[in-house]
Amino acid sequence: MSATLELAKQLLQLPSVTPADEGCQQIIANRLSALGFQVETLQYEDVTNLWAVIGDGGPLFVFAGHTDVVPTGPLDQWKFPPYSATVEDGFLYGRGAADMKGALAAMVTSVERLLADFKIEGRIGFLITSDEEGIAVNGTKKVIQELASRGINIDYCLVGEPSSSATLGDTIKIGRRGSLSAKLIVKGIQGHVAYPQLALNPVHKALPVLTALTQRSWDHGNASFPATSFQISNMQAGTGANNVIPETIEIDFNLRFSTELDADRIKSKITGLLDAAELNYQIHWNLSGEPFLTNSGKLIRAVTQSIKYLSGLDTDQSTAGGTSDGRFIAPTGAEVVELGPCNATIHQINEKVSVQELDQLSEIYQNIMQRLLTAKN
Repeated sequence: MSATLELAKQLLQLPSVTPADEGCQQIIANRLSALGFQVETLQYEDVTNLWAVIGDGGPLFVFAGHTDVVPTGPLDQWKFPPYSATVEDGFLYGRGAADMKGALAAMVTSVERLLADFKIEGRIGFLITSDEEGIAVNGTKKVIQELASRGINIDYCLVGEPSSSATLGDTIKIGRRGSLSAKLIVKGIQGHVAYPQLALNPVHKALPVLTALTQRSWDHGNASFPATSFQISNMQAGTGANNVIPETIEIDFNLRFSTELDADRIKSKITGLLDAAELNYQIHWNLSGEPFLTNSGKLIRAVTQSIKYLSGLDTDQSTAGGTSDGRFIAPTGAEVVELGPCNATIHQINEKVSVQELDQLSEIYQNIMQRLLTAKN
């Protein structure tokens, strides 16, 4: 059994459903401490974060990731118990195998080999949280704020999210779209449906504006991002009776937006439409993150060259998918790239990762660091 597989199995056997860590970070901390890393735990409410660094100066390369996982879903639908870390036919099964305990294991073993064989010219860090799959308030976001208060600036950040599609390294993420959600509450006057002149139906008032929002062309995207999208996710109105005009309607919606827009401009456009329609409304915004893009630099070159060198692939550079904790790191000025296992089974029953690709991922991670932090490859 390889060192990467052995560590991945240890992590998978701990049921760290967000925001719980369940001891995963302590396992990683022990391995890093043995290498000479300065390791500390940053606890914010119920979220556990690990910050570790080695090196005296020079560029700071950071591995970022998370130990928390999503719930398993129905246990009887799993081929193997989700925390048994079972290997069959070349695959490691378990909740978090691909997202992203396998990548965490590859990060650790890549550093262990690198430091055994090379003298680094720079610093290596680990930023690990247990709050990526949840509301992401007390995780990476808080750690970045703490690092900023200490004057610590990240130069290169490699996030281990499962970026690959069909085979390891075929796709890396060089950015992500922004995500802005809102809960819109439109108020009317409740009444009997037979006497609409005595009431004000908020559904009728809201529908033209909602239609306009769904049909609006927000932008055309750009070379790195698709056009901004608007989607309604939930609507709630009425008392349950078919003869009562409701007093309010609540609408949840989300925009995934490109670098052609920012959150403030989107908010202004939407509130302008609401005001023009003379609605009596309240709106509550939740910005998960602005879009970010690393479109050039040493990190992208090192990642693409390492993938080509070790797997022969010309990797695609993508910004597709949801959000990641890279959205908290990129605004500091760091170059951010996501590279991890195949994402076909993430958050699914029978989540799995290729054992061979886990070992290959560890080798790619090591080669990336060699290109950035050592005098020779």
